[in-house]
Amino acid sequence: MPNNVVHFAIHADDPERARNFYEAVFGWQFEAWGPTDFWLIKTGTEANPGIHGALQRRTKPVQGDGMNGYECTISVESVDDVAAAVEKNGGSLLLQKTHVPTVGWMIQLRDTEGNTVNAMKYERGNLR
Repeated sequence: MPNNVVHFAIHADDPERARNFYEAVFGWQFEAWGPTDFWLIKTGTEANPGIHGALQRRTKPVQGDGMNGYECTISVESVDDVAAAVEKNGGSLLLQKTHVPTVGWMIQLRDTEGNTVNAMKYERGNLR
């Protein structure tokens, strides 16, 4: 498996403002999904689907340890193997293995540089 990046998340103080920006600038399409202030993002066309994304309300302020950037999800064969490799190679787990209903199993990690990354074992037929 190539361990491709298959998902990104944009965290925003004002998700509606951010949605309007990305629609106007890039032509992305948004679909409300799940909790309030959460949208799935379609970045491409059927012929060239692009990468799957989400727009969500920022849960922590940018000051301090709040998310400021795009958070990527890497499709993996085993979140257990990745979790072990993260800890063995100087990273840390931020979120232990958890199930996202209808999507798959994921972990969230911090790399050696302080960046947040997700690893997901997708359920059959989901995303990738």
